[in-house]
Amino acid sequence: MEEITLTGQSISAFREFLVENEKARATVEKYVQEAEQLRLALCGAPVTKAGVLAYRERLQQYRDLTVNNKLSAVNAYLRFCGAERCEVKLLKVQRRAFREEQRDLTESEYRRLLSIAKGRKNQRLYHAMLTICATGIRVSELRFITTEALRAGRTEIRLKGKCRTVLLPQELAERLRRYARAQDIQEGPLFRTRTGRPLDRSNIWHEMKTLCREAGVMPEKVFPHNLRHLFAKCFYEQEKDLAHLADLLGHSSIETTRIYVAVSARAHEQILEKMRLIV
Repeated sequence: MEEITLTGQSISAFREFLVENEKARATVEKYVQEAEQLRLALCGAPVTKAGVLAYRERLQQYRDLTVNNKLSAVNAYLRFCGAERCEVKLLKVQRRAFREEQRDLTESEYRRLLSIAKGRKNQRLYHAMLTICATGIRVSELRFITTEALRAGRTEIRLKGKCRTVLLPQELAERLRRYARAQDIQEGPLFRTRTGRPLDRSNIWHEMKTLCREAGVMPEKVFPHNLRHLFAKCFYEQEKDLAHLADLLGHSSIETTRIYVAVSARAHEQILEKMRLIV
């Protein structure tokens, strides 16, 4: 059986392969980074199943889900290199019955953040946060919020070969129309940089962090994806329909959606207390 050695050249080819297969930019960078980590760990030795298993052991310092994310990237790279025989199994992780709420953004905290953002001269962050939390879209999907979408009252989000329709609540659409007029945005994406390029995750993440101290919210709770989580939690409280929520969020698997609406640890404790089984 021919020996295969992982090289910088193969990683470059792996990057091209991921791009050609229309993987998201963040996914490409993550997979390439993990492939490079495996290559460095093998120190130029041919790739073997034993070597990859040893590498998996070294990853045990990370959380289980993090390890599995890394291994998924490693296995994809091994398949690309023709080393399928060296793929390793992911860790078996039991889905949590509850979530830790230390990083959950509450509705009151969200309102405080919005209030601070609204009071600033530049209204872009306020409207971006409002849009994400009112629709549940990903921060990377903000570029689909255009003047054309405002006129239609909905937008078509096309990413990774998938398409879904997102409705824009009337009140949100009207506020965004006023914002567009104030910024003299007559066509295309509403949320842009000074150079006219669509905002990306890093732009909004950095701006949101500037609100923390004044709003009295812990920084570890303040990032764009938490707005999407808050939308999911509030929607599920109103309509206990997990399948519908999965469709709205654009999830391929309903198991992903379950993570968004898992009961908090404190709520789980309260349920156990109500059972009154400790006598």
